[in-house]
Amino acid sequence: MTTQNLLVELFVEELPPKVLKKLGDAFAGVLLEQLKAQGLASADAVLTAYASPRRLAAHITAVSAQAADKAVSQKLMPVAVGLDASGQATPALLKRLAALGADASAVAGLKRAPDGKAEALFYDSTVTGATLVEGLQKALLEAIAKLPIPKVMSYQLETDCALPGWSSVSFVRPAHGLVALHGADLVPVHALGLKAGNSTHGHRFEALLDPVVFKDADSYAASLQKDGAVIASFTERKAEIARQLAAAASKVGGGVKAIEDEALLDEVTALVERPNVLVCEFEKEFLDVPQECLILTMKANQKYFPLLDAKGKLSNKFLVVSNISPSDASAVIGGNERVVRPRLADAKFFFDQDRKKTLASRVAGLDKVVYHNKLGTQGERVERVRAIARAIGLQLGGAALAEQADQAAQLAKTDLVTDMVGEFPELQGTMGRYYALNDGLSVDVADAIEDHYKPRFAGDTLPRGDVGVVVALADKLETLVGMFGIGNLPTGDKDPFALRRHALGVTRMLVERDLSMDLRALVDAGAQAFGDKIQDASGVLIDFIYDRLAGTLREQGYSAQEVDAVLTLQPQRLGDVAKRLLAVRVFAALPEAPALAAANKRIGNILKKAQEVDAHVSPVLLREAAEIALFEVMNQVLPRAQTQFEAGDYTASLQTLAALRVPVDAFFDGVMVNAEEMDLRLNRQGLLKSLHVAMNRVADLSKLAA
Repeated sequence: MTTQNLLVELFVEELPPKVLKKLGDAFAGVLLEQLKAQGLASADAVLTAYASPRRLAAHITAVSAQAADKAVSQKLMPVAVGLDASGQATPALLKRLAALGADASAVAGLKRAPDGKAEALFYDSTVTGATLVEGLQKALLEAIAKLPIPKVMSYQLETDCALPGWSSVSFVRPAHGLVALHGADLVPVHALGLKAGNSTHGHRFEALLDPVVFKDADSYAASLQKDGAVIASFTERKAEIARQLAAAASKVGGGVKAIEDEALLDEVTALVERPNVLVCEFEKEFLDVPQECLILTMKANQKYFPLLDAKGKLSNKFLVVSNISPSDASAVIGGNERVVRPRLADAKFFFDQDRKKTLASRVAGLDKVVYHNKLGTQGERVERVRAIARAIGLQLGGAALAEQADQAAQLAKTDLVTDMVGEFPELQGTMGRYYALNDGLSVDVADAIEDHYKPRFAGDTLPRGDVGVVVALADKLETLVGMFGIGNLPTGDKDPFALRRHALGVTRMLVERDLSMDLRALVDAGAQAFGDKIQDASGVLIDFIYDRLAGTLREQGYSAQEVDAVLTLQPQRLGDVAKRLLAVRVFAALPEAPALAAANKRIGNILKKAQEVDAHVSPVLLREAAEIALFEVMNQVLPRAQTQFEAGDYTASLQTLAALRVPVDAFFDGVMVNAEEMDLRLNRQGLLKSLHVAMNRVADLSKLAA
């Protein structure tokens, strides 16, 4: 069957830029999926998605004008229902056949086949393949219905009806055109009150022709670019913008480069149809303002690309991606420079005003900021963070570290009540550091004020210094303990207080900084800061933290068995986890490992069924040669393994235990643990208990059993 390429375009008003690419991919993807399902598109059809501010389109290769006919076998009903005692068709069967377009003559050709416990009647027929008009109509409506639209608009269709508002449509934006071409042939489909044609509109101001007419499906992108001044492909437009940004920065000189921001690049790509990058500048006096403020206002409010030098310092020049390409761009450049100036002036004003008050003078203002209706104000929260920070600081670095951490914790949230952070919440912490340095505070305290939010996201850096680590731990623990204590746990995708991220931040600091602190002690310190304000949920919280750590370790390449073996014991010092995992991996590679892991699992099951077992062995009650031999080897091996464990050499400790394989196997082959004589039974259980404790100090080796 011959095929041709298909082109479908939906022409609309400006689409939401932050979801444009997602909308384009979804529209094209569902079209292809539906055409394949109907047999109209081949399995190896190539899909090209297009998305610009005013259009969603798809180009699909190898699409048939009509799908091939296919044989269908349809179950009708049980034989007992369809045929009477004499084998004649019942009214129910005749009615069912009529619904399928057949009559009584088809009864003789029905097939019988088992269907569960009964036998059923099946009707074989040939279904005519769908035509492209039918199939594309269905696919188009499905693609529109399944678009991941963030917010729907309702608008009235244009009509000749005397009564306005008689018909309306709901869509992401008002649609004004529909193109559907199969090769050079028009496919007469309709959607959103529009009938398909072979033309569209190009750039609002720079199109050479209007409308842009397509001779066939394959001419779409080229014609739209040539006659309509539009780069229809999101990917090509993005690449062109990136190329122009690099070229413009190179012309500025001085080694400057446009700031790298993938999200901003995607958003700008979704705002323009014909990108034209221009160089603009602002007055150098604004560079006295912290560059984070200037960068944020240029990126967030104006969608500009700031220029940074090789050291990451902001230049007073920036790049604008314009949607027009006039011969004289001075008016466009001047207009953008005028627009950005008040924004930068506002930032400078906020910065100058904020520095007139010290951070310490703003502490009282936190008492007026509600943190949570069950946990009080930000002021109350700060006092809890201070208490936790002092406890952590004392343990990690003594009184000096505790004092610095206390000061940083007291001031860490004060920038929340500054004008700058009120305007740009993303700068919380960052501005606190600038204001702390302005107040003459130490660099360690200033850095801690900024860093106590870290790590903010996966892959983010940890706090720079010890003070920052202490305050960051205290801040995250206060949030975790408080929220768990009032039952405000994450559910499904909902995690409004970012508790999963806070838990990962705690584990990262404890692991990567190898801090000599027990997790339970940290959680207890957090709980003490709340007093009786919350319920005790430390057990649930600790399990939650270990779950997050387990997920991270698996992402790092450790097997589920290795992670379960180590974390089942919930080692309180998380800095040891990596060493334990390495030890388990080395042990698992030993030839003795499978047998010992299986034996360990067997011992665990035996001890579970026994009453309270004391890890005590009386040598005089050892009767069998195998238990005597095991006891003697344990006396040689276990002290050495214990010494290695206490020295932190977990790998050597587990390797030492490998010597137990032969005597352990012999014990289970020759000794009945649950002997009838109670004193023998308890002694053998005590022997196994001693062995079980020694074998599971580093990890639960039973988790390695197949």
